[in-house]
Amino acid sequence: MAKKLYVGNLGSEMTESNLTQLFAAHGTVESARIVIDKDTGRSKGFGFVQMMTDQEAETAIAALNGQDSGGRQLTIREAKLSSKRGPSGLSGEQRF
Repeated sequence: MAKKLYVGNLGSEMTESNLTQLFAAHGTVESARIVIDKDTGRSKGFGFVQMMTDQEAETAIAALNGQDSGGRQLTIREAKLSSKRGPSGLSGEQRF
C-alpha cells in the first residue's frame, strides 16, 4: 500500500522533477508535489511524495531526513491526515 510523506524545508530551487529524482533512489515514487502559494506562485517550502510501498517510504525517511539539499536540512516524515476547514471552521472532507 502506498504511503504519503511530508517533505519540509525545501529550497526555492527545488522542482517536482528534482523531488521525484531525490526519492526515486529509495523506491518507486507514485507522485511528488510541491505546494505553491496561490498569490505569489512561489513554493511554500514543503511538499508531498507518495511512495509505492510502506517499506520504500521508511527507507526514504531513514536515508533523507536531516540530509542537506541546497543548503537546507530536509524534514521528512509520514504525512498526517488533516481536516479541511471551511470559513465557519467546521470540518468537512478529509485531505492530506
